[in-house]
Amino acid sequence: MLLTITNRRLPATDLGYLLHKNPARLHTLELSFGQAHVFYTEAREDCCTAALLVEVDPIALVRNRRGPTGEGRALEQYVNDRPYAASSFLSVALGQVFGTALSGRSRERQELSDSVLPLEVHISALPCRGGQEVLRRLFEPLGYTVTAQGHALDEKFPEWGDSSYFTVSLRAEIRLRDLLTHLYVLIPVLDNDKHYWISDDEVEKLLRRGGDWLAIHPEREFIVTRYLKHQRHLTNEALARLLEEDQPDTEMAEESRPPIAEESASLNEQRLGAVFAALKNSGAKRVLDLGCGEGKLLRRLLEDRDFTEIVGIDVSHRALQIAADRLQLDRLPERQRQRIQLLHGSLTYRDQRLAGFDAAAVLEVIEHLDPPRLAAFERVIFECARPATVVLTTPNVEYNVKFETLPAGRFRHRDHRFEWTRPEFAAWTRTVAERFGYTVRLLPVGPEDVTVGSPTQMGVFTR
Repeated sequence: MLLTITNRRLPATDLGYLLHKNPARLHTLELSFGQAHVFYTEAREDCCTAALLVEVDPIALVRNRRGPTGEGRALEQYVNDRPYAASSFLSVALGQVFGTALSGRSRERQELSDSVLPLEVHISALPCRGGQEVLRRLFEPLGYTVTAQGHALDEKFPEWGDSSYFTVSLRAEIRLRDLLTHLYVLIPVLDNDKHYWISDDEVEKLLRRGGDWLAIHPEREFIVTRYLKHQRHLTNEALARLLEEDQPDTEMAEESRPPIAEESASLNEQRLGAVFAALKNSGAKRVLDLGCGEGKLLRRLLEDRDFTEIVGIDVSHRALQIAADRLQLDRLPERQRQRIQLLHGSLTYRDQRLAGFDAAAVLEVIEHLDPPRLAAFERVIFECARPATVVLTTPNVEYNVKFETLPAGRFRHRDHRFEWTRPEFAAWTRTVAERFGYTVRLLPVGPEDVTVGSPTQMGVFTR
């Protein structure tokens, strides 16, 4: 079985540092079921491709098997797809050959390990039990562009139909460790089988490799069920633990709280009012509240009958529960209840449920994202969901000097990954607008100071 990874960001040969494999050498590792070889088909400044070739010995597999003798279908033990089709053998090889890269550690180039790269993966024969649709359901929500070429069972006998094998290419701007983790988990899911016995250890392995993205994947239950070979008790345990890990540590999601320095309710009200007014002026009927938190904006939208469909989405189950309680969804009249929906999801993974809306609000959310994930957020909102209007707010870090209780150099909230100056926000909004075919208008929100501006900055994107 053959898998290649290509990097095209200059210098492309940095891929060798990340994989911890010198492009000038052939690397061979002995495995319990065969051998794994790593070599580079090209290693130029503008393009570098690393290949992982896994040789499976089917005869050795049978000889090393533990189990009853005299089983039926004995020929199938020797004649099967294991030597050439991507399967759990490939996942094991990825873990053993690229273990350091999987962990995201790099002693010499940690900043490179944390960087988002334009990566492409090519898998020569990938079984997709369930067809190409399953392949897309698994990878597209993670931000990948998927290309799949099907193959006939036998070209000489077209009436036999198509096989379940595809030649697959995956492209994304992503960290290498995230790419390897996705492959490690999802390849056995596509094959819907594993070559070894499934035990409680597999739950730990799944949570270790998928804990930071699996909990918010729209096909979470499908992935867990297949990965654990449909063993119900293991599946239930894994799903329960994923949901527990997705809960915030405090009683309320951090995203739903006002920033630490902003104790004044009036500023939060001004922010909500400005976003609501921008949505109202856009003429939108169907609106998304992305990162809806406890539902304050949702409440305002629900009170206005001009908004005929309202959807709130948040990464935190707990925040959605709070929103449902505060909106009293279970007590709303049926016509009101039909206008609003709460969804669990992430703003850094593609989600077809977000497509087709007139407008989207992103209220004090982007500063909670790690900078390397901003590119994924941009594509999810402006390329995939692509509403006609996007109203987005974020703190103005210049204004922080006005908050007496905020120490110098500190962000307003413990969960903020960054806070932008006005020029930084203007540059980002301009770049996003130009890239995705929008115009953008910048507006101040809150009391405006002559020197440092307003506490909140708002961008209104119009397609």
